[in-house]
Amino acid sequence: MAQRKSRTDRRIDLIEAARRAIIRHGIDGVQLSHVAEEAGLTSGAVLYHYPDLSELLVEAQHAGMERFYEQRLRQLATVTDPVRKLVMTIRSGLPTGPLDPDVRLLNELGGAAGRNRVYGVLLTSLYDRQVSMYQSILDTGAALGVFRLSGDSLSLARNLVALEDAYGYRITARHPVIGPDEAAELILSYARTATGNDLVA
Repeated sequence: MAQRKSRTDRRIDLIEAARRAIIRHGIDGVQLSHVAEEAGLTSGAVLYHYPDLSELLVEAQHAGMERFYEQRLRQLATVTDPVRKLVMTIRSGLPTGPLDPDVRLLNELGGAAGRNRVYGVLLTSLYDRQVSMYQSILDTGAALGVFRLSGDSLSLARNLVALEDAYGYRITARHPVIGPDEAAELILSYARTATGNDLVA
C-alpha cells in the first residue's frame, strides 16, 4: 500500500508544480487551475495546503532563488583559494542553457517586479546577497595579496552580478553566439581586469 505523503512533502510538490506553472503560463497569467494541473490535484486540494495562491507563488520564486545564493555559499565553503572561489562563483551564476528553469523563473520575476512590490523585494534581496558574496571574495583576495583590485570591491561586485544577469538573459533568449561557456569567459575577462589576476583555476 502506497504511503501517504506528509503535509511538508505535499507542500514541496506544490512549490515545484507552481514553478512549472509560472514558466509555462507566466507570472501574471498563472492561475490556481494551472498549478493544480501541474500537481495532478484538484484546485481544492491545492487550496487546502495554500489558501492564498499568491503565497504559493512567492514560495515558488524563493525556492528558485536558492540556487543562486544559498547553494553557491555551500559550494564556496569547501574552497579556500580566492581565485578558485571567484571562478566557481562566476560559472555557477549562469544558466545551463536556454531552457534552464531556475533562470526562466527569475526572468518571469524580473518582468513582474515593477508591478508587484513583493517580487521587487525578492529580487533586490537576491541581488544584494549576491553582491555581498562577490565582495567577500574580492576583499579576501585583496587582503591576501592575490588580487590587485582596479576599484572599490563593492562597485566591482555589483558589476559582476550585473554581468551575470545580462548574460544570463542573453542565454535564455537564445543568443546565437553566447552560450554558458562564452558568457563565463566574457565575465572572467572583466574579472581578470578587475582583480589584476589571470584567474586560472
